[in-house]
Amino acid sequence: MKPVKSITIIDDPQVHEDQHVHAVYDQIASHFSSTRYKPWPIIAKFLSDLPTGWIGLDSGTGNGKYLPLPADRPGSVLTIGLDRSRNLLQIAQHAGSEPGCLITREVVWGDILGSGWRLGAFDYTISIATIHHLASHDRRKLAVQRLLQAVSPIHGRVMIYVWAIEQDELSKRSIPTSDTNGSDHYPLTGEDVFVPWVMSQNQHTAKGKFKNDIPPSATSKEVMSAAPTLAAEIPVYNRYYHMFAKGELKQLTIQAVEGLGLMVGSRESANAKGCRGVEIIQEGWERSNYYVELRRWVS
Repeated sequence: MKPVKSITIIDDPQVHEDQHVHAVYDQIASHFSSTRYKPWPIIAKFLSDLPTGWIGLDSGTGNGKYLPLPADRPGSVLTIGLDRSRNLLQIAQHAGSEPGCLITREVVWGDILGSGWRLGAFDYTISIATIHHLASHDRRKLAVQRLLQAVSPIHGRVMIYVWAIEQDELSKRSIPTSDTNGSDHYPLTGEDVFVPWVMSQNQHTAKGKFKNDIPPSATSKEVMSAAPTLAAEIPVYNRYYHMFAKGELKQLTIQAVEGLGLMVGSRESANAKGCRGVEIIQEGWERSNYYVELRRWVS
């Protein structure tokens, strides 16, 4: 397992994302998709609880694993998938298909910061493991605002998941931190890191070559001397992540809501008719992720 490394972003955020997010996912799309198939329980429940007939957006859909949901009511809602990676979208387009039964999903190539939808076009939006790939606070804030703008101002619902500095015992990652002055020993502003992706299929191929190239009579010293050549043949792609600190996602959400001129709180807290706002339904931590669920309202 390659270590996670802290980084300092010196490029323009868009340039940084183009190089360390978009280009990487187009390279690893097939291998990445093979490791992403099980929905997070809270997201599955969110989709299962939606009223029949609602239409939503999965912003940063990846391989489209949430497009077939809810599993208990297939087809009861329609989720459109959006992503920057064309290679991942080709997989998402047929998410949930079985041998002999090809299903075609609605997917769109686009940027999560774009404004290609009319305001309030959707009943719900989800953004799962996507916003943490944006390389500045302002861009992450804008991404939250785009999700809020895309849903109905009367009843729209939003679910956001991001990776957390706080990893659980089952995680393969250990996140380095550059500061310890935040709550619970985590920095208030999160941590910018590179998370390596090792192409294990290529690794197996390389291992096969390595095995065949070394004669059975080789000494242990000769085998060890060939190891650097083996390692050099294994592609490693560094993916950029902003690992969120405790409380950071909620703070980002509040800033995004207030930046749109909306109230933060329940509809019952409005002191006049015609007020518009966003209620935080729930927020928390689940298996190395922070999440927040939002609901828009008009009094």
